[in-house]
Amino acid sequence: MIAKTHNGRFAFPALILANIFLAFGPWMVRLADVGPVAAGFWRVALAAPVLMLLATRSAKGLSAPLGILLTIAFGGLFFAADLAAWHEGILRTKLANATLFGNSSSLLFALYGFIAGRMLPRPIQILALLLAGIGAVLLLGSSYELSPLHFAGDLLTMLAGLFYAVYLIAVDRARKTLAPMPVLALSTLAGTLPLLLFALALGERVLPHHWTALILLSVGSQIFGQGLLVYAIGYVSPVVVGIGLLTQPAITALIGRFVYGERLGPADIAGAILICLALVLIRWPARLESSASKAHLSEE
Repeated sequence: MIAKTHNGRFAFPALILANIFLAFGPWMVRLADVGPVAAGFWRVALAAPVLMLLATRSAKGLSAPLGILLTIAFGGLFFAADLAAWHEGILRTKLANATLFGNSSSLLFALYGFIAGRMLPRPIQILALLLAGIGAVLLLGSSYELSPLHFAGDLLTMLAGLFYAVYLIAVDRARKTLAPMPVLALSTLAGTLPLLLFALALGERVLPHHWTALILLSVGSQIFGQGLLVYAIGYVSPVVVGIGLLTQPAITALIGRFVYGERLGPADIAGAILICLALVLIRWPARLESSASKAHLSEE
């Protein structure tokens, strides 16, 4: 098991900060002057050397049992599939549809948490999940559109959500043994070549004229966004992580407001508030248990 030098008190803030970084990813993909899958390739390719260097400086470096290494590689392949499907789907459907279907991973990962923990959800957890789901639908409801024209894009983004859930499960299992940097570095490396091959197979433009958007995508989404997320997964339950992922639509809506002048209506604001409330509720039992534990220790 990982030697934990602290109780993960920074994990929840790291989770929120991770989703802030990740929410800027679609904007950078739009600004990049390469194909959508090629943008995914550069996201991981530019980050891989930095992450590998950081991983070698961790306590155990990159050494791990073969089973864990295979789990990480498996997760990296699904992460590559997620990026390819997600980036391609963005161009084939409305952004609201892509965001809503792509975030299906949040529910799938939360369900995995209950199954892996062999427990039924508490009423407060069910309420938090419902509020988060309703909040996401409200955020995107005004621009969401179900149409045969968007079927291919909708299917790709739904597949992306499934692929991302598998990646998160692999990371969760690997984090029970390894520190965050080796897990992220190895999964990033595993997904690099498949993304390049897929971009070439699609005939996309791979070499950019301008690097700014791709560098920001790599640093923001892969190094900081995924780095903080992988760290948080080692300490925070899948249910909390799942709800935390739904903060991305709220942040994306704010980006649209300030960058593209998109108007936020009452439903958007209500949706963001419900997601924030869900985050408070899902953390409530843990805070109560922590307070009770501190009170018990002080009595002793």
